[in-house]
Amino acid sequence: MSDMDAALETFAQEAEELLLDMENSLLILEDTPDDSETINSVFRAMHTIKGSSGLFGFNIIVAFTHEAETVLDQVRNGERHINNELISALLDCKDHTIKLLEHCFNDNSAELPAELQAISLKLISQLTGKTEQQLTANHDDLHIEKESSEISADNWLISLEFKTDAFRNGMDPLSFIRYLKTLGDIEQIISTATDLPSGEAMDPESCYLQFKIVFKSDASKQMIEDVFEFAADDCDIKILPPNSKVEHYTELLEDLPEDNVERLGDILIKIGALTVNDVKKAIKNQTEHKNDDDKPKPLGEILIEQKVVSPEIVDEALKKQQQTKQKVASESTYIRVDSNKLGQLINLVGELVISGAAMNLMVERHGLSDVEEVAVSMNTLVSDIRDTALELRMVPIGETFSRFKRVVRDVSKELNKNIALSITGGETELDKTVVEKINDPLTHLIRNSLDHGIESPEERLAVGKEAQGNIQLNAYHDSGHIVIQIVDDGGGLNSEKILAKAIANGLVSEEDTLSQQEIFNLIFEAGLSTKQQASSLSGRGVGMDVVKRNIEALRGSVSISSQEGLGTTITIQLPLTLAIIDGFMVETEQERYIIPLSMVDECVEMNSKEWEIDSQQHYVNLRGEVLPYLHLGEYFHNGRGQAVKSTNRESLVVVSFGQSKVGFVVDNLHGEHQTVIKPLGKVFESLKGITGATVLGDGNVALILDVQGLMQVAIKDRDSHSTLLTA
Repeated sequence: MSDMDAALETFAQEAEELLLDMENSLLILEDTPDDSETINSVFRAMHTIKGSSGLFGFNIIVAFTHEAETVLDQVRNGERHINNELISALLDCKDHTIKLLEHCFNDNSAELPAELQAISLKLISQLTGKTEQQLTANHDDLHIEKESSEISADNWLISLEFKTDAFRNGMDPLSFIRYLKTLGDIEQIISTATDLPSGEAMDPESCYLQFKIVFKSDASKQMIEDVFEFAADDCDIKILPPNSKVEHYTELLEDLPEDNVERLGDILIKIGALTVNDVKKAIKNQTEHKNDDDKPKPLGEILIEQKVVSPEIVDEALKKQQQTKQKVASESTYIRVDSNKLGQLINLVGELVISGAAMNLMVERHGLSDVEEVAVSMNTLVSDIRDTALELRMVPIGETFSRFKRVVRDVSKELNKNIALSITGGETELDKTVVEKINDPLTHLIRNSLDHGIESPEERLAVGKEAQGNIQLNAYHDSGHIVIQIVDDGGGLNSEKILAKAIANGLVSEEDTLSQQEIFNLIFEAGLSTKQQASSLSGRGVGMDVVKRNIEALRGSVSISSQEGLGTTITIQLPLTLAIIDGFMVETEQERYIIPLSMVDECVEMNSKEWEIDSQQHYVNLRGEVLPYLHLGEYFHNGRGQAVKSTNRESLVVVSFGQSKVGFVVDNLHGEHQTVIKPLGKVFESLKGITGATVLGDGNVALILDVQGLMQVAIKDRDSHSTLLTA
């Protein structure tokens, strides 16, 4: 008798004893279904037969007993209960296993007869509850590889191929497996012996074992590799991470600092995707084998071929490496400048602009024609220096946008939503001071969109949308401003619900007639929220009024457009810089004011003879367009509602911001003026209609108008008169 025959005979005896014990245990369970030790005895019988069958290559037995083992494992974990039907099915499985063993012992090379195949499907159907058609479609010939791929989807997959002399060198493969259990749970072991010689050629002192181990553990790859440290010379070890680890490694790659370029192997070691031994083996392979063009094969390809890391992780690591190279290359052309020094330079340039304006005034006042040419040249240089200095403080807004990827990811998980963030216009530049101050308002608005705007996957699917929601961050330049948009494809806003809540809170009355845009703007009123239940993210109506106030403090505006069921767009308009602007100077009641030039549409003479002017309702018919207007002199000096008769011809400065347009009535126009913005002191913080000041060339101070605030005053003033007249 050969050694192989002896081993098979031993296995046959062992299987017979195990199956007999299994039958006895199943009969005991009919009376004591909760006996955990008896249940474990039945499980061990199936588990041992499966493992031993894999050692001899009896895959049909491995596949069949695996199904029974899975059901018994569910019973052990309390996921399934023992009953008479299950005991009957398991007894039939025991009988069928005997037939499968007889088939394999007699002729393992022959295909499984159709009769036995049909019985296998029928029994597995009884155990799992799946139809025989489903099993046939999903488990052709009950092939074990399909099962192992499902089991290992979110577990470590460890491949051990022991070398022939492993036993002679004192290696005990089972000792490593026993020690592996201290780090986690072994879900499955598949034993193979593909190089096992037959008959006289087999050497009992040689090792022909190979193991595929499905391992569930939170341990790192290095910790798992350390288990087999002493077997490294006698065993080829490959360790593949679970699917969840791939996502984890990808996140670690994104979080790696881009301060210096590292080699691919070092990057993968740093995030834990590879061990030092993995990289050493790959480098050795790289030096020994070259491509047809006599060049070394890329390390990433070798790592994938050796199956020690997934292609997705290698691709992400190469992408990160390329990004770091580009960043380091670009940074080599830059020097770091202290932001305080840069701010000081901007202030000095501002003073230079004021001095240039003073010089121009002196040249004009004293008629110094021979100095005029020098003054013009000086103005050009000052203008160029101003623009260059301001550009130094301009930064792309994309870096701020990128921070929200983590916000969207974390909040999505917290809310159990599937939300993707897309970013466009990240290269759009904005003053660094504006970028720093807009971060908090943007964070609140995005979290609001995640919480209020995007529905749950179930709600989206119910209305015919994709389960994954989308939020888009977009930025672009428009007429001297930067526009930032937050667009979501969520449920949109319900104007009726917003209006009802506003009426209930006393923000508006039932008699008020509001446009849809005005209803949406109520969201920025303090204390208004349409969400029934507050969450830790949002929902109490606290913050949206602060968001609007912070944006307006930057001389910006925020508006909302929405369509119920389709989504919401929040639009923010901001000035490019808070330091120096091109302004338009006007005068009224012998006081000078600055209007940002980017907001000025046109200037026309206020002619009551040719125009239709309603001084009660404060509107003018400008070429067929109904335009609200505001007397600046009346507003700042005499109080609203008291008409001031001026002997001078008045001018109408038409300003626009967003979709709104208003006229400012002034006495005189002084034209364009380079304006250095000076903040108002705390004494003037509550002053309405003013956002700052500037020093003129003659030393006097001109106030910079808060155009957005004055436009709201003009529109409300007209509406209040209209309401009174209607009443």
